[in-house]
Amino acid sequence: MSTAVWRKSTYSNGDGGNCVEVVDDLPGIVPVRDSKDPHGPAIVFPAAAWSAFVAAVKGTDSRS
Repeated sequence: MSTAVWRKSTYSNGDGGNCVEVVDDLPGIVPVRDSKDPHGPAIVFPAAAWSAFVAAVKGTDSRS
């Protein structure tokens, strides 16, 4: 993952705290990490599970 291009969440605050970063362009998986620890571990989710999580957080989950 050292060459991955990480993207910070648009919901993160501007001062660098409480930020999540994701990698968008890997087939079938979405790595997620804490932006305050860029060399630390990442959690890898199946892309479908990540999409369902984001939809639920946004309140757009059609399964509700």
